[in-house]
Amino acid sequence: MVSLRNVLIGLSVVFWGTAIWYAYALPWPRAKYGVLFLGSILELYILTEIMDLAGGGRENLVEDVRRAYGPGNRIDAALLSFSAIDVAVTAIYMLVNFQALYVERSGRALPHEYVGAAVFTFVIIYLTWRSFGGTFLAVVAAGFLYGYFGMYAPGPLQHGGLGIERILRTVVISVDGFFGFLTQLVAAWIALFLLYAGFLKGYGAFDLIMRVAFRSAKYIDSGIAQTAVLSSAVIGSVNGSQTANAGMTGSFTIPLMKRNGVKPETAGAIEAVASTAGQVLPPVMGAGAFIMASLITGVTYVDVIIAGLMPAAILSLTIFVAVHYVAAPQLDNSNADGLLQEKMPRSEFAMESLKYGIPLAVLIYKLGVEQVTVGTAALWTVVAMFLTGVSFPVVKAALTDVDEEPFDALKRTLWETLDGAREGVVVLAPVTIILAAINGVVDILTATGVPTAISLTLLDLSGGVLLVAAILSMIICIILGLGMPTTASYTIVALLVAPTLISQFFLPEFAGHFFVFYAAILAGLTPPIATCVAVACGIAGANFWKSCWEAIKISAPLFVLPFAFVYHPELVSAAFDAPSLTSGVLAMFGAIAIIHGINYRFVFGRAITAASRVAFFVTGILAMVHPSRTVQAIAVAIAVAMYVLQSVVGRPNPVAVAMGALGVGGDSPPAAGTPDKK
Repeated sequence: MVSLRNVLIGLSVVFWGTAIWYAYALPWPRAKYGVLFLGSILELYILTEIMDLAGGGRENLVEDVRRAYGPGNRIDAALLSFSAIDVAVTAIYMLVNFQALYVERSGRALPHEYVGAAVFTFVIIYLTWRSFGGTFLAVVAAGFLYGYFGMYAPGPLQHGGLGIERILRTVVISVDGFFGFLTQLVAAWIALFLLYAGFLKGYGAFDLIMRVAFRSAKYIDSGIAQTAVLSSAVIGSVNGSQTANAGMTGSFTIPLMKRNGVKPETAGAIEAVASTAGQVLPPVMGAGAFIMASLITGVTYVDVIIAGLMPAAILSLTIFVAVHYVAAPQLDNSNADGLLQEKMPRSEFAMESLKYGIPLAVLIYKLGVEQVTVGTAALWTVVAMFLTGVSFPVVKAALTDVDEEPFDALKRTLWETLDGAREGVVVLAPVTIILAAINGVVDILTATGVPTAISLTLLDLSGGVLLVAAILSMIICIILGLGMPTTASYTIVALLVAPTLISQFFLPEFAGHFFVFYAAILAGLTPPIATCVAVACGIAGANFWKSCWEAIKISAPLFVLPFAFVYHPELVSAAFDAPSLTSGVLAMFGAIAIIHGINYRFVFGRAITAASRVAFFVTGILAMVHPSRTVQAIAVAIAVAMYVLQSVVGRPNPVAVAMGALGVGGDSPPAAGTPDKK
């Protein structure tokens, strides 16, 4: 049966076939392939939107089209159809005239090209609005308006203004802007990784991830809540948007936590923080690793991954501790054995682990040992995932007495492959659209000289004081990251803010980029926008402001860790030597002290409890950030001494809590105002 959904699947296969061929043979210049790629993915995105208007597009093609263009949908369908026609015309024209536009007439254009560029710009803005709503549309519109009306901007942000023709040449006609390096980066690097993610979902890897999380949960008092942390972080590391991940994994993890006694505000906060943490986890880092590797001269993707390991470990451990503190007292049942309706035999679990482990091993080998390009590594990873995803179920059906014949298993996995290809397009399209729009805005801002203006303004406001400059930079990063997915927020702050920290305050490039990277993802947790929290608390049915407060308490070290990169750049130096390991250990102790001070349920009187919280918080910040090793060591020693003192006093008993967290025995933190269990 031919339906819109099946048409989308078929076109997705053609699209991915072209992407795989490009990665293998490199038959075209990257800029030319970028035009073909953007035009193709925009057409597929438009088709998915029309399919949604048809209610999923699962009927026959004629019925799907009738429903998509029926009453209530006609305006949307008409705008999408117009967009599809314009995208096709623009992409074909630019491909046919690529040499003239990109080389021969660079800086000049014909009258009809300006008209076409203007229409295409409005189409991109419209599709951006459909993908990400009004918040991001305001960012794009502000960039264009600033480029045109720059003469009215205040102080150092003022410029002479760019004419309409120059703006159109910048964002479309020059084969830059919307088609620029970010779009080309997505086409050459990120796209195949998202196909890999689509295959993972199509073949059922997310189910295995949840099972691993549930098995781990058996050994921890807060295990049910920790399943959300583990699964959301792992899945979130490959999808490039903390907000999208909160909606995807949160639809399962949040109801699970609520059913077992976790308050809605706490459940929403845990999911939001876990999805945010996933954006910094190697090896993908929410696709931010690819962009960072392309922006920093002289480093490889592997260098970025190695540099990100230590801060990711610090963040993961502290979130684990924080979630244990806040969730364990709320859980009615900490036993995770009953979470899975069907048990998976050990042999099947091992085979499933091998099915998904082999492609991951291929990725690590290609990048870490052979050190091939990212595109080549992604190509081999996708091929390996396809081979194991199809062959393992067939072999299993042939060797075991299951209710499935080998041919049926082959047919099922091939359909899973097709659905994975479709899922890859669904995930890739919004990422491409927003990065294309950001690329256009960034090129306009670069043409106006605003990066230099921001640099001078930041230097002037800070008075040359590094700490003040870092605080102001973090505020700017959070503001610029509001409402954006990770890839977009990091890109814009990496191009506008990081150069100032590197050139004016002499931070190493990794330190500057990791500072803005971590700061930018904070926008998803920081009110009043806090899009990641908003999605999670919507699923949880929780109060937005209470959820934000819970999320900030759980993720408190994330607001401090970027400053550790400033004063201890060896943390992200991509070298595991004595200085970096020492800084990592001290920062980890400091982060745990902050979490303990904020989230632990002290049972002392109000005055002593408040003093304890402040003391742990201050010593934690000093241990993480202070430039003096001596001060850091003293701060850690004080925090440890206070922790031991709590144990000696016996109320509460954190040693027992720690033992319980490790599955050795002991109690969970008692509720405030209640004595320890004896």
